[in-house]
Amino acid sequence: MSGAPTRVFTARLAGVAVFDPAGDQVGRVRDVVVALRLVPRPPRVLGLVVEVASRRAVFLPITRVTVIEADAIVFDGRLNVRRFQKRESETLVIAEVLDRTVRLRDSGEPVSVVDVAMEPTRTRDWLVTKVAVRRRTGRGLRKRGESLVVDWEAVEGFSAVEHGQGAAGLIAAFERMKPADLANIVHELPEKRRTEVAVALDDERLADVLEELPEDDQIEILGKLDVDRAADVLEAMGPDDAADLLGELPAEQRERLLTLMEPREAAPLRRLLTYPDHSAGGLMTTDPLVVPPDATVAEALALIRRPDLNPALAAQVYVCRPPTATPTGHYLGTVHFQRLLREPPPTLVSGIVDTELDPLRPTLSLQGVARYLATYNLVAGAVVDENGHLLGSVTIDDVLDHLLPEDWRETAMDTSAEWPADPEEEALRGTT
Repeated sequence: MSGAPTRVFTARLAGVAVFDPAGDQVGRVRDVVVALRLVPRPPRVLGLVVEVASRRAVFLPITRVTVIEADAIVFDGRLNVRRFQKRESETLVIAEVLDRTVRLRDSGEPVSVVDVAMEPTRTRDWLVTKVAVRRRTGRGLRKRGESLVVDWEAVEGFSAVEHGQGAAGLIAAFERMKPADLANIVHELPEKRRTEVAVALDDERLADVLEELPEDDQIEILGKLDVDRAADVLEAMGPDDAADLLGELPAEQRERLLTLMEPREAAPLRRLLTYPDHSAGGLMTTDPLVVPPDATVAEALALIRRPDLNPALAAQVYVCRPPTATPTGHYLGTVHFQRLLREPPPTLVSGIVDTELDPLRPTLSLQGVARYLATYNLVAGAVVDENGHLLGSVTIDDVLDHLLPEDWRETAMDTSAEWPADPEEEALRGTT
């Protein structure tokens, strides 16, 4: 295999781009598939799980990989896009091996798996030959948490996939992934593993992932969290997404969570829950970008530069008299991002505000909101009550989310096309 290093640590492959011979990127590595053996011999690497278009996970046989580098993997161009389905005889290294508690064979000492390394053979096969482990406790002069790399044969306890497995390694492997991509992986994990990952993620990251998961997964994960932690995660979610999730919970559970939240975080959610789901009020977020009329263009652009901001929300700022927290003082109008870019930084936003575009009313239907955004070529629109107070903003992504079938997220994650079997893949995966 040209370009192949002598040893590759598998966790470092997570998220690496996969290219065809022409140099076109076809996807990214999600995991490594191996066949564990009943005898203490190095497992055979069967291939890679690659995420291609539409978040579909497919199997790429290791025999078709021609180059492995730190930031790129190249294959021979043959790829069956049938959705990957893990077989009973197979193990996913990143999802099922990292963080597992195993034992050093010579001493019986429990250790945690940090990573595993694979190496090529002269027959173009790859074998898992090394295991990077971390000692759980210090003994004598050993440092607590000491790490070491040992031969595969020096470790035992890999037979049970779920035994003693944490989530730190999996999370570290996918640290750079977009929330939607990580959500796709979390969705496909076994329930126990999914809970472990959810517990290990920090509040902000878990909130981002929950927003991208199907409703059933959201409810399941939230229910497995400690109730105080669940309230913290809801606070970290976008108000519209948090309200949608709360709306699916039993009334008693919903009220308990709202009571545990900070009052200033719970108040906008309570307001959102008073509107019908398929109305502008039910769709809106209560955290749009709002500035007073004496704010400058430079100050408005500084708000837009926030890296955690939804691109649709960053497309405009709303000019309102104080208070600027929703529901605001009197709504004056909108300043679009492109207009801000054309004006000198010291310019006051009150001098360039668009007052001709009528805002949305909270009772407007989903179809009415969609027509409004399409008519005026907008990605977001202000929602203002009958007294002229800005209540929030509806973005195009929320409109699409509600226009699509209710199970569109789960369908996108689960749908598999009927593709014929690949003889080479079947031969490889049928042999352990």
